[in-house]
Amino acid sequence: MDLRQLRYFVAVAEELHFGHAAQRLRIAQPALSRQIQALEKDLLVQLLFRNRRRVQVTPAGQVFLERARQILARADEAVLAAQRVGGGVSGTLNLGFVGSATYDVLPGVLREFLKAAPHVDLTLSEMTVHTQIEALVEKRIDIGLLRLPAKTQGLVFRTIAREPLYVALPSSHRLAQLPVVPLSALSAESFVLYPDHPRPSWTEYVIGLCQQAGFRPVVVQRTVEIQTTLSLVAAGIGLSIVPRCIGNLQRKDVVFRRLTGVRARTELLVAYRERDPSPVVQSFLKVLWRKVRAQRGKSAEKNRRMHPEELVRHPAKD
Repeated sequence: MDLRQLRYFVAVAEELHFGHAAQRLRIAQPALSRQIQALEKDLLVQLLFRNRRRVQVTPAGQVFLERARQILARADEAVLAAQRVGGGVSGTLNLGFVGSATYDVLPGVLREFLKAAPHVDLTLSEMTVHTQIEALVEKRIDIGLLRLPAKTQGLVFRTIAREPLYVALPSSHRLAQLPVVPLSALSAESFVLYPDHPRPSWTEYVIGLCQQAGFRPVVVQRTVEIQTTLSLVAAGIGLSIVPRCIGNLQRKDVVFRRLTGVRARTELLVAYRERDPSPVVQSFLKVLWRKVRAQRGKSAEKNRRMHPEELVRHPAKD
């Protein structure tokens, strides 16, 4: 007995006519009759009573029909589930990310991915760069969105976006009146930064930029949340260096000004394991790159339309 014979039997039992069932199944009527006879022979029970005038389902056939429908439904569910997983639209995906990714790239990618793969069980975890790398190596997450990674054997790092750096200032700060701010102009200021361990760390990167500008920043507070950082900036505790995307928060008490004077840029990267066979991972990456290409296209078009004076004031490249 196989699934094909079950489908044949269900068709005949529902049509109560071999000719109609054969048309429904798109097979020859004699072949259908032989398959039903073979099924009854295997089961050692008569499922259908038939003569020249009519076909009836026997009591044993009624019980078998109910179970056959259940079996076929489960088989169809199994096929669909396998196809979804194989196509990357079902399964599980554990995604790690740095907080700054949520202010630009991540929301749009997640929205499009969940629309394309609504049956994926998605787990999101905000993590530091170091924690993400460890989690990728230990297979606790499948994909990471991070900045400033160390090269790690077995992991792939690819750039999603390159962003200029901005200084976050209290809206009342004297430098807030400038359209752009030289990094060297911050030498006498206090800074609010993240913890500098474990490494690589954002703080380590920012200190390196300041040293290139000729000074070492005075760090008066360290926080782990960007919202806390901006609240401290608004209170006048200190300044902070952030990627451009943080400016999307649009707080009234904090302004963001482009930094100049050094190659002040940062990259947001996607990280994943080499040769990861997971179709869900590949599906997410396809959506990610489609979104990234669209965003780069919009940025390029915006730069082409900018007035020459604006290009001088807000250069697209350092």
